[in-house]
Amino acid sequence: MIIFTHPACLEHDTGPEHPECADRLRVVLESLREAHGDLDWRQAPLAKLGELHRVHDHALVEAVMDGDFDGHRMLDPDTVVSPKSRLAALRAAGAGVAAVDAVMNGPDTIAFCAVRPPGHHATPQAAMGFCLFNNIAIAAAYACEQYGLSRVAVIDFDVHHGNGTQAIFWDEPRVAYFSSHQSDLYPHTGAPREHGSGNIHNVLLPPGSGGFRFRNVWEDQLLPDVASFRPQLVLVSAGFDAHMHDPLADLMLEAEDFAWLSGRLKQIAAQHAGGRLVSMLEGGYSLDALRECSVAHVAALR
Repeated sequence: MIIFTHPACLEHDTGPEHPECADRLRVVLESLREAHGDLDWRQAPLAKLGELHRVHDHALVEAVMDGDFDGHRMLDPDTVVSPKSRLAALRAAGAGVAAVDAVMNGPDTIAFCAVRPPGHHATPQAAMGFCLFNNIAIAAAYACEQYGLSRVAVIDFDVHHGNGTQAIFWDEPRVAYFSSHQSDLYPHTGAPREHGSGNIHNVLLPPGSGGFRFRNVWEDQLLPDVASFRPQLVLVSAGFDAHMHDPLADLMLEAEDFAWLSGRLKQIAAQHAGGRLVSMLEGGYSLDALRECSVAHVAALR
């Protein structure tokens, strides 16, 4: 198993008191090095402009790439950039591309990208929800174009719906999107009736839902749909903000629940995709929960 990361991802400065801070990634890296230091650790490359433009408009790419200013600049009420944010965003997106190359070409078939900023809220036109570029979407589009894949599954268990990923692949039958997320929560998208071209699968979890409901939703509804899709590659938006200690949401999951789903996704990848699975860090704003969940997630995948 491979871990992709880069020190530049720690240089994305969102300002004081912002929940999406460098400490998030710092505790993940510290915990993973302690628990899984024997894995193959690699530095994430810079994403290329052409890889970004597959899923994002030129105007958005230019806005994120502009580092000619001092201090902080707001791209939306929640999303901040600083002069070094562009390099962090390029490394985060580049990690997903490099991970796809790694698992497609072997011998390792599983990779985890410990990067920030997160990505799944970024739409074709806009950075939003702490996200600059949509890392998982860039990886999925790259896999389709570079390797000619026709069935790429994106699994998203972040507590917030990945509206950007859904929007990017709304009419793209080569990519299927599967998400569980809390109802009545930012960004207020992801209703079960949102189907795209039949490739979008959303399930809502009411506030207060715990591991029992989470596991049932995936076991009874989403995982059978993933298996029926027979993915050639499994991509995971691994957000850990559905944890019971997360300050930005109201679900009640524990690390064991994320580990359970991670193990089931590994089984599906083994059955249909030659074991090929790439996971990318998304949300999670309790540092203690991030430590515990990231270690459990990687342990279930390795």
